[in-house]
Amino acid sequence: MGKPVNLNRYRKTQARAKDKARADQNAVTFGLSKPEKELAKARAAKTRRDLDGHRDEDSGEE
Repeated sequence: MGKPVNLNRYRKTQARAKDKARADQNAVTFGLSKPEKELAKARAAKTRRDLDGHRDEDSGEE
């Protein structure tokens, strides 16, 4: 006969493993390193500046 198993402990262990797997998957899917985030933010800011510059030029012609 095998060793008795605490079912509550088993359930908690399974839940932790499931949560960790989900967290790891989210880190792969959504995670960016800090330099990647800064680069994306800088590119967005440059695009916004460029767009604003074009709008200023176009609004003067009307």
